[in-house]
Amino acid sequence: MKFLIVTGMSGAGKSNAVKVLEDMGYYCVDNMPPKLINQFIELAEIGTGEIEKAAFVVDIRGGEFFEDLIQSINELKAAGSQFSILFLEAGDEVLIRRYKETRRVHPMSLNSSLQEGIKKERRKLEDIRKMSDYIIDTSALKPIQLRKKIEETLDNEDRLENTFGRITVTVMSFGYKNGIPLEADNVFDVRFITNPFYLSSMKKLTGNNKKVRDYVMKWEETKMFVDSYFNLINMLIPYYINQGKSGLVLAFGCTGGQHRSVSIANEMNDLLTKEGYTVTLIHRDL
Repeated sequence: MKFLIVTGMSGAGKSNAVKVLEDMGYYCVDNMPPKLINQFIELAEIGTGEIEKAAFVVDIRGGEFFEDLIQSINELKAAGSQFSILFLEAGDEVLIRRYKETRRVHPMSLNSSLQEGIKKERRKLEDIRKMSDYIIDTSALKPIQLRKKIEETLDNEDRLENTFGRITVTVMSFGYKNGIPLEADNVFDVRFITNPFYLSSMKKLTGNNKKVRDYVMKWEETKMFVDSYFNLINMLIPYYINQGKSGLVLAFGCTGGQHRSVSIANEMNDLLTKEGYTVTLIHRDL
């Protein structure tokens, strides 16, 4: 098991970094007492093996426990453990502005000014900063830029192997009479397709029935729509990932959410799954 120790200045973006790492497949533990890291590794190794990568956030919030960090790192090195240290920092002015915006209390400014607390923390972190494998200054980085920086900074073997594993696609069917799903990123109206509801042999069936699905898919306009939309979304997904999206919801709507939208959602689910994406299928109004 490989693991990463995340540390650095308070307000430098460690919380955002954790979100990025979780999306990259890391099991993350925030505010971890350093002496427990070794025990966690031992438990993970004797477990089911589901945890392949872990990240531990260790910083000044740990109080007296933080003092054990350097000793724990030396012990891990002596034991031959594979790990890296990621250190996040930012300029004093940036940190002060961020704390004022969030109105949070700096952990080292309880009995002093915010500026003095930041200086104390910077001095306290000097040694661990020198030991760090990666140092990222977040002063001028927006969250999406920090995401890209972390992904670029970590070794390729510590990233998810391909595009498919980095986003989860949810394919949803719905009925317009019950409202458009609020969570949808893309909504497509498939009421242009001939409705099998008006055929007595299919009125009480749904798009999960082969007879209904074959009927919906037999129309030339349906085939053109499915082919065009699949090619479009397959082209766009890498760009969504580049913008930091880890989940994408595609919603297909018809009048009642029983026949056409269900058939199209099933078809799109099959196509995206065959392409290698992780897909969740939901028929909201079925």
